[in-house]
Amino acid sequence: MGNRRVFSAVIGAVFCLFVSGVSLAAKADSSEKPNIILVMADDQGWGDTGYNGHPFVKTPELDAMAKEGFVFDRFYAGAPVCSPTRASVMTGRNPNRAKVTNHGRYMRPHEQTIAETLKAAGYVTGIFGKVHLGSGQPDSPCNPSGMGFDEWVIGLNFFDNDPYLSRMGKIEHRKGKGSVILMDDTLEFLKKHKDGKQPIFTVVWFPSPHSPHAEVPDGPSLYKGKPQAGYYREITLLDQQVGRLRRALREMDMAENTIVWYCSDNGGLNKATSGGREKKGSIYEGGLRVPGIIEWPAKKLKGRTAVPVATFDIYPTLLAMAGVELYAPHPLDGMDVSGIIAGSVTERKKPMGFWHHLQGGQGTRSDQIQKAIMEKQQAGAPLPHDPVRMRKDVDEFPQFPEETTTGHAAWTDWPWKLHRIKGTRFELYNLSDDPMEQTDLSKDPEQAERVKQMKQELNAWMRSVIRSINGKDYQEQD
Repeated sequence: MGNRRVFSAVIGAVFCLFVSGVSLAAKADSSEKPNIILVMADDQGWGDTGYNGHPFVKTPELDAMAKEGFVFDRFYAGAPVCSPTRASVMTGRNPNRAKVTNHGRYMRPHEQTIAETLKAAGYVTGIFGKVHLGSGQPDSPCNPSGMGFDEWVIGLNFFDNDPYLSRMGKIEHRKGKGSVILMDDTLEFLKKHKDGKQPIFTVVWFPSPHSPHAEVPDGPSLYKGKPQAGYYREITLLDQQVGRLRRALREMDMAENTIVWYCSDNGGLNKATSGGREKKGSIYEGGLRVPGIIEWPAKKLKGRTAVPVATFDIYPTLLAMAGVELYAPHPLDGMDVSGIIAGSVTERKKPMGFWHHLQGGQGTRSDQIQKAIMEKQQAGAPLPHDPVRMRKDVDEFPQFPEETTTGHAAWTDWPWKLHRIKGTRFELYNLSDDPMEQTDLSKDPEQAERVKQMKQELNAWMRSVIRSINGKDYQEQD
């Protein structure tokens, strides 16, 4: 298979789209390229924000961002759990293709990431927070350096107060609230590079509001007596840190030409505010629909769209907006949605595929693992400190039968969504008429031809995904 390819990106022609008469594309000169910051919450549901109408949670910073920026009303995580969605952001692909089939699975280093592509185009790159896609050790091909990041301070999974974090492979025991520490590291990186000649690409992945919900926001105690109070306190804490980021960008005179894209990694923990049926862990709408906001003051992005957009669209879209040629050696599931953001495109042409529970998850206790490694580092123990976690999923390519249909898959060709559950059971919903997926139309004679066509499309897509997970994409690249 070989290691991941390193390529020299060629800066393409200016990509012309307009918002209020302003082009969405950056000029080819790297000094004019926008800074890019991707911010992601961990387990925040679509309705768990003030701007989406939550009855009590306070998110004034996200509300302000939504008012001043562009809101995706139907923004979807690439999967209903954390690690897979993060892989979809990195690659523009369904995460199963990269063998991130569930939580705790490593992303194969054979994948081409957005960080690698932007780095080759002249960006300085950094990632901070919960990664949950690989190793935090310095010599692993599965650490953030192997994903294309120049600088990083990470947890292997969610973390809370007083976390153990890996700074470029050296474990540090930090004191304080994990989400605040994460923003401290992010702002330090931005300040370090703001006056440099390179544009900046930064990934900011919060550990909140994932359990155990021990972090609390600044100010008076909130939400006493409310259901899931700890969860909502962490959302307000996260909101405060988003506010810190946006204020710092203005203070550093960076805000004008910086794209900030905010979302969550999967549906929330409360069915009542999930924005659909079910919640985290489900392929139904409540497990996939999440908050989504993008802002770029220089281009005056503003408004709201109900056109579906997903995390696997981020890679091709940002490259178009930044004026960087798309490098995609492997099949993409995402599409460039800059036309949707511009308002020149009013419907999605490319269907969206989702597939969960192809495999089970794997536990990753970040603090426990990193504390043990820190103690070995401090004692000068021989390397590697945790061999199993150095090259997981790198050298072995277990072959899945091409007809595999394990788990729950879905094919969304708006407004229609076809579910395939454990291979043989099908359900069809019209999301425009039935956003809660209550009325199954799969047996409706009037929908027989539609069901037949969507079954064929979903099956063909699933077969494509299996070929990818079996390594065929990399063989074709060779």
